[in-house]
Amino acid sequence: MRLDKYLCESTDLTRSQARSALLAGEITVNGEVIKKGTHVVRDGDVVQWDDETLAPIGLRYIMLNKPVGYECTLRNSQYPPVISLLDVDKRDRLHTVGRLDVETTGLILITDDGQWTHRIISPRHRCDKVYVATLAEPLPDNAEDLFAAGILLDGEDKPTLPAVLERVDERRARLTIQEGKYHQVRRMFASLGNHVLALHRERIGSLALDADLLAGESRYLTPIEVADLAQNGDVPV
Repeated sequence: MRLDKYLCESTDLTRSQARSALLAGEITVNGEVIKKGTHVVRDGDVVQWDDETLAPIGLRYIMLNKPVGYECTLRNSQYPPVISLLDVDKRDRLHTVGRLDVETTGLILITDDGQWTHRIISPRHRCDKVYVATLAEPLPDNAEDLFAAGILLDGEDKPTLPAVLERVDERRARLTIQEGKYHQVRRMFASLGNHVLALHRERIGSLALDADLLAGESRYLTPIEVADLAQNGDVPV
């Protein structure tokens, strides 16, 4: 890794600030002052800034139980970003794996690993997303068949992929989809003339929301969970 990038990965320095620190002779690698940002840092090298040994932040994989009222984007909005709920260093480097709308709760994954994100959300892969929807009206008797056949959403020219609908009770249903179209779950139920009062995501691929996490709480994924999700998202369509 280039030394200037290493400094940005392991400190709060911007790229320009890292260059200034280098030119000022504040950075050493294995005890030698290095002033070039292009210097390559190798495994085992000891990088210090004013005698403080640095280490880059590794890739992070986080599960969060999203509450109502938080955005999954960083755009200017009346709602705070869901990433603001995390108490971690360099939050600005993190992104959500897909999105939940402001009113939807439940499992959201957050990471700084773009390749891992792509393997989970890419349209080329069929990764299950499981939601529980609370509905304004009871479902029609043939709802399971309609969802299994695919539903043509308003404004779309192709039906959704087949989805699995399971009735929980008269006005609650568990829905498993393998896509992530804009407001897809809400639009699918709307196509049946129904309105989603509340929506909660329980699972992505092999990973279920940790039952111990209260709304707004988070935890890091285990290495096994990270690997399992990447594998789950590696099944070509």
